[in-house]
Amino acid sequence: MASRRSIGRKSPNRAACGPRNSTRRCADAARFDSGQTLMSRRASTLLMVVPMILVIGLFLIIPLLGLLEASFKGTGTAGFPSLEHYDRALLDPFYLRIFAETIGYGLLCTFISIFLGFPVGYAMGRMSPNKRRWYVILVILPLTLSLIVIVFGWLVLLGRNGVVNSLLLTMGIVDTPKTLLFNGPAVIVVLVMQFLPFMILSIMSVVVQIDPALELASANLKATRWVTLRRVVLPLSMPGIIAGSSLVFTASVSAFVTPRLIGGQRVQMIGSIIYDQILTYLNWGFGSALAFILLELTIVVTAASRIRIKREQDAGSAHA
Repeated sequence: MASRRSIGRKSPNRAACGPRNSTRRCADAARFDSGQTLMSRRASTLLMVVPMILVIGLFLIIPLLGLLEASFKGTGTAGFPSLEHYDRALLDPFYLRIFAETIGYGLLCTFISIFLGFPVGYAMGRMSPNKRRWYVILVILPLTLSLIVIVFGWLVLLGRNGVVNSLLLTMGIVDTPKTLLFNGPAVIVVLVMQFLPFMILSIMSVVVQIDPALELASANLKATRWVTLRRVVLPLSMPGIIAGSSLVFTASVSAFVTPRLIGGQRVQMIGSIIYDQILTYLNWGFGSALAFILLELTIVVTAASRIRIKREQDAGSAHA
């Protein structure tokens, strides 16, 4: 009997909101219930976010602060803080050339990725969902492999006794094996193949949202496929192109395993220089300064791409 009474009881807030009570009291009770619900949601969200904040703080923020402090520690009588390492990185012609070559490699990899990735991303965006799912798996599959495995696979393919030279000799195109490794083109090829999936997926995610009726309307207006591509598809796909370009560029300029193993000593990129300064020469101050300059470069590129994407989206909504 007691259990039935307890089940049948209402909460004080709901009991206050009965047919005999005023509307104001009912509104206060409803506001109190919504406040309690909001507080419980905030508490549960905070409990889920706190572990992530701790992990990021312990394994990312604190090490970055340590590197930042090391970059401002001068040698000898320079003391702290000192801009000695930043002056060396930004005023030495050798390191300026390395930065310029690194940016050049990153831009070239980005343009090639756009050229190769746009047709694939567009085709995948126009597939049926079931068919697209399998192609997405094929595109993502290389990203699940270890970078070392991928690089050593390219070493086997491009070596003097590798698959490519064997095919060229068998077909009679060359008489002797060619040196396909330890040069700039080999590094660009491997970097493009590594980061091309990011461009394909970024473009595909935007093309899926483009209404095919727009292309049909362009065709009905007697526009050729090239005109439709240039004046309809490309402008609407620009957010995906910009996002993919940002990912490919930042990943290319910060790469150090591929330039070291594929390019050797002939190809110098800033990632390899940072690796040598910190782990080979134990020059933590100068290596940290180079790393933060590279970090600032990638932040500027990412921020510029986000601003451009926002402008493209605002322009699209304005036209709509």
